[in-house]
Amino acid sequence: MSHDFLEVDDLLTDEDRAIRDTVRDFAQSELAPHVAEWYDEGTLPEDLGKLFGKLGLLGMHLEGHGCAGTSATAYGVACRELEAIDSGLRSFVSVQGSLAMFAIHRWGSEEQKAEWLPRMATGDAIGCFGLTEPDAGSDPGSMKTRARQDGSDWVLNGSKMWITNGTFADVAIVWARVEGRGADEGIRGFVVPTDTPGFTAQKIQRKLSLRASVTAELAFDDLRLPADAVFPEVRGLKGPLSCLNEARYGIAWGVVGAARTCLEESLVYTMAREQFGKPLASFQLTQRKLAMMTVAVSNASLVAWRLGALKDAGTLTPAHVSYAKYANARAALDVAREARTTLGGAGITLDHSVMRHMNNLETVVTYEGTEEMHLLSVASELTGIRAFR
Repeated sequence: MSHDFLEVDDLLTDEDRAIRDTVRDFAQSELAPHVAEWYDEGTLPEDLGKLFGKLGLLGMHLEGHGCAGTSATAYGVACRELEAIDSGLRSFVSVQGSLAMFAIHRWGSEEQKAEWLPRMATGDAIGCFGLTEPDAGSDPGSMKTRARQDGSDWVLNGSKMWITNGTFADVAIVWARVEGRGADEGIRGFVVPTDTPGFTAQKIQRKLSLRASVTAELAFDDLRLPADAVFPEVRGLKGPLSCLNEARYGIAWGVVGAARTCLEESLVYTMAREQFGKPLASFQLTQRKLAMMTVAVSNASLVAWRLGALKDAGTLTPAHVSYAKYANARAALDVAREARTTLGGAGITLDHSVMRHMNNLETVVTYEGTEEMHLLSVASELTGIRAFR
């Protein structure tokens, strides 16, 4: 069962629907049977990247250098079907394609593209994206990681926090402030092979959310890079923020999948579970919950579809993405919480997916832009007044 009350998928092209079906079948057969175990153990299988690469999911919306060059909508649909299983799985694909690969594709030199993108598209090389720091989340311009020139080389010192795929990445995209430069224009991006001396990655333990995802802290101790490791043109926050905009687009689609799964599980459970001699779904208050969840999922589906249409038309703005990331992530979390209540005590176990999704979505509403920042982005578009630097 895949719940689409307003038949939003009828708005997709035949190619988009074919990609949807391929990813959905793969996700249900290869991922769904194992995800509760991965979540419980706080790990992911080492060959997952190659499985995603074989399916053509890594950097699928990029063109050239071995990337599939699909529509933005098709990429969104793929994110939705992955997150219907778990947010951590969509995060893996999102970080690889929309952050690490997009950064190289958009800002890298031809040599950097040729070296990394074909291997990243197949999953033979995994990437991560180093922007967030322990003291620089919503305000990335205050980053403390520094880069200085030493002859023709670059030397990096500092650390990054909450980095998805960090411990098994082959390459890290690291953003650092160039010493001696002022304000944002001093921020540069570097392509850093993770076997470079001075690079370390430590897995973050004891997470209560996104456990089927590997998160790390990166550290750079006099890490020396050649001159051609830096992105040649882009300076300032324009670079990393353009990448985040790509990833947030995928999130706006992905969370629809998580919400849809929660609704479907709630509907199945309440139809089968009997209390007072009749199914839970026959009680008015339960029916209200089911109806409200359906409205929320359907509305989020429409927002995601419209976002895809705008992106494919080349008219998508960062404010559009902020609108969708805020609205859909919040709606998905509300649906997951409501679905959890319909399952009662059974809903807190890994035998069901609703609380796993709920815990994951507690992170999704925060990462790659908190709700506050996205609302301020929308308000800035409305008023022309920036309420933050």
